[in-house]
Amino acid sequence: MTTHPLLDLPPLSAAHFAAIEDRVAKLLGTSQDVVIMQGEALLPLEGAIRGTAGPGTTALNLITGPYGQTFGNWLRDCGATVLDLAVPFHTAVTAAQVGEAFAEHPEIDFVSLVHAEAATGNTNPVGEIGEVVREYGALFYLDAVASIGAEPVVPEAWGVDLCVIGAQKAMGGPAGVSAVSVSERAWARMAANPRAPRHSYLSLLDWRDRWLTPGRKALPHAPAQLEMLALEACLDRIDAEGLDTVMSRHARAAAATRAGVSALAGGLEPYVYDAVEAAPVATTLRTPPTAPASELVARALEIDPALPLAAGGGALAAEMIRVNHYGPYASAETVLRCLSVLAEVLVERGVPVGSEEAVRGAVEGAWG
Repeated sequence: MTTHPLLDLPPLSAAHFAAIEDRVAKLLGTSQDVVIMQGEALLPLEGAIRGTAGPGTTALNLITGPYGQTFGNWLRDCGATVLDLAVPFHTAVTAAQVGEAFAEHPEIDFVSLVHAEAATGNTNPVGEIGEVVREYGALFYLDAVASIGAEPVVPEAWGVDLCVIGAQKAMGGPAGVSAVSVSERAWARMAANPRAPRHSYLSLLDWRDRWLTPGRKALPHAPAQLEMLALEACLDRIDAEGLDTVMSRHARAAAATRAGVSALAGGLEPYVYDAVEAAPVATTLRTPPTAPASELVARALEIDPALPLAAGGGALAAEMIRVNHYGPYASAETVLRCLSVLAEVLVERGVPVGSEEAVRGAVEGAWG
């Protein structure tokens, strides 16, 4: 039988698994427990909510995109009372809005938030919101799947009790492995919750009791070895480039996309109006009514199937294009290629656009 480098691998030891967890904790700048879970980020996202919420929980669910809506559904399914604070998807939630919600409903004891909504292209001021949440003593749950690697994510400094990350976006890695940092307050909430998953693939308590508490000496089940090694490779690559450099590259990609779209002048405009509220992981663009986003993207991908472009989901498919400049796609070359092909498609539809030289100059000027 012919050996294969991706198949014929030695077993991943508990010590190796724990070492990768420690590196994720370092990436997050936290001394809190970090658990790597063997599945896409929806696994710890749902597990953390089901572990800490139930009847008697009053949750403030901050909605700036589709994932916030999903979290509200999970919270209600757990029996929690849910207060949705939704803002237009082209903007961000503010700490003042969160403070007003607490003033009106001081019984709130759980806050859920998406840091960066890649689907809508906005990012939220987690540090400022965290100050308000700490003031009122609520548990703070954060989805940082899209933001990790693209912008600062420091859950312990922000007072975040449950912070979920995934490797598939700005980290440039696999989708099949994810991690969550857990505060002592969150562990206590889970332990006191009779509805928290136990003896379940969703259970964080199982990881605590079978993995963390015994000293991380024996894995509770066979690890997803290829995904774990890929996650380790992502961490290696981030260490080699430097986290600050990786985040800077994503910020420049976002700035370059916005600048290039302005120079393109072809009916496209940033979906998130204020650049301060725009996520560096992906830039969303609003399309003209005469050029449905889904049709523009489909034609662009016919021209170049490798472009990191997507139409918005659901109702947004008619008006939003997403430029996914994350991971290896956070480059001036990728931004230029995306905008060049979109310009070609717009011209095909009779929409006038700016010159290629103007777009290139804007992108390169913003990139620096």
